[in-house]
Amino acid sequence: MTGPALHPKKLLAFLRPQLPGMLEVLHDFTLAESPSTEKAPADRCAELIAAEWRKRDVRVELIAQKIRGNHIRIDWRPPTATKSSSQLLVLGHYDTVYATGTLDKMPFRTSGPKVFGPGVFDMKAGIAQALFALDALLATQAPVRKQIVFLWTSDEEIGSESSRKLLESEAARSDAVFVLEPSLGPKGLLKTARKGVGEAQLTVQGKASHAGLAPEKGVNAVHELSLQIARILKWNDLRRGITVNADLVQGGTRVNVIAEGARAVLDLRALRISDMHAIEKKLKALKPLLRGAKLEVTGGFTRAPLERKISIELFGRAKQIASQMGIPVGEGTAGGASDGNFTAALGIPTLDGLGAVGDGAHSRHEHILARTMPERAALLAALLANS
Repeated sequence: MTGPALHPKKLLAFLRPQLPGMLEVLHDFTLAESPSTEKAPADRCAELIAAEWRKRDVRVELIAQKIRGNHIRIDWRPPTATKSSSQLLVLGHYDTVYATGTLDKMPFRTSGPKVFGPGVFDMKAGIAQALFALDALLATQAPVRKQIVFLWTSDEEIGSESSRKLLESEAARSDAVFVLEPSLGPKGLLKTARKGVGEAQLTVQGKASHAGLAPEKGVNAVHELSLQIARILKWNDLRRGITVNADLVQGGTRVNVIAEGARAVLDLRALRISDMHAIEKKLKALKPLLRGAKLEVTGGFTRAPLERKISIELFGRAKQIASQMGIPVGEGTAGGASDGNFTAALGIPTLDGLGAVGDGAHSRHEHILARTMPERAALLAALLANS
């Protein structure tokens, strides 16, 4: 039998004085630059993060990768958990979009309530918060009933190619997934829905000819592509969260030559799985409009939407816990995807946006609000203790 549930205020009371230590850990994590596409520095960052977690009574494993940075898996089985109990998954990534050397122009610094630096918001502060959430659970001897796995991956920013099977495998064994991606907006909204995203390519094959001497003998691939883009434009429905955008277009060779080839790369986004499937079906059904033109469509959605129905129960729990701590917490929808989209697609309850509060992800003004770190760590700790 486990003891009575720990009141969230006790966790928050423990964590508030820990803010200086949290910022020190965040400083060290940030100075260990970890671009997604540079294995050596990413591995050094992974070693640093793993070393910090090894100071706690947990099992830490570095999962070696050939091309990308090594992934980090931390396993904590609390004494109050039974051997037969299932697990909870805390998910995040330590890679950033910033190349090695970015710190020279974008140093880690504090200005008033804000802490700036490459990757502090997306999402090294989230990893630091999770570390101290664990400290709070250990220090308060919270009656956690389930094993907890923390998984920090190295390639989320570039599509999670090397980590997807691993995170899906862990999610399949979990009762719930808590994603430490940054929160949404200045109020720190939790992300109860995320759009599914993908990329499709339209390639047109026409026929070259002299634009002045024999235009009738040519088939203009650029014209065909333009007609297809005009057709696709009508699929957009902002109210339903559907966007299809031709953001990269190429075609033709010279101004006096009927364009023989053209291509467009489409950004695909949808809030509903049904809409995702509908868009993919429409793409596959596209036919040439100009006689003699040939059309090829490749690609599609790579991450299914995280639909609100998969998050709403966990959000209700989070809102209740936050209310007990005297902290308002709201919900929002993100236009981009995360690894939480993968876990939600498996039908596993997934709550995203539990990481830092701040702004400026992927930009020179990326920052967090330091004072919110103990609150977010306490919210995560309480969710883990009450799931």
